Amino acid sequence: MRNAYALLGFTTLLVIVGAVYAFNRGSAENANEPITSSSDGSMASTLALASAAFQNGESIPSPYTCDAENVSPPLRISGVPEGAKSLALVMDDPDVPKALRPDGVFDHWTLFNIPPDTREIAQAGSAGTPGANGAGKNAYTGPCPPKEYEPSEHRYFFRLYALDAELSLPEGAAKADVLNAMEGHVLGQAELVGRYKRR
Repeated sequence: MRNAYALLGFTTLLVIVGAVYAFNRGSAENANEPITSSSDGSMASTLALASAAFQNGESIPSPYTCDAENVSPPLRISGVPEGAKSLALVMDDPDVPKALRPDGVFDHWTLFNIPPDTREIAQAGSAGTPGANGAGKNAYTGPCPPKEYEPSEHRYFFRLYALDAELSLPEGAAKADVLNAMEGHVLGQAELVGRYKRR
């Protein structure tokens, strides 16, 4: 009987140790993920991104592409969460043929350290600090899907992030560096998607 109690106590100890290990491991892994919700698990942000030039999921008008003026579209920002110290914006195309870019993504626009009270970015305008696009320039470059590859229509994702800090990055920082620096500082995010097919 004494051996049975000893075995039961040892088994209970193993269960407790295992639970503590799993909890600590999960906490360490979660610490590396962007914060996108409040402490109770509910979404903490009503951050929204829109454009007067096109609706979410619709075609991007030609003035904002390589087939015309190639200027950035006007953007409207709302619902910035309390406590935001800066905003960041990235635009990319995930439909690039692998024959042209092995990762299948082209970065069209990167802005960071945008003042949190910014409510619009005007057509052909900018805000904050510009990062580098896929062509190595610190500016916007519009949709320009190659006609000779499929899919002929590409999607363009504009992603806006509200951060609880400014980013210690220089002008011309790559999108990947901006996203890495944001880790652990994201209060909320919003997305606007446009499409474009060359005529």
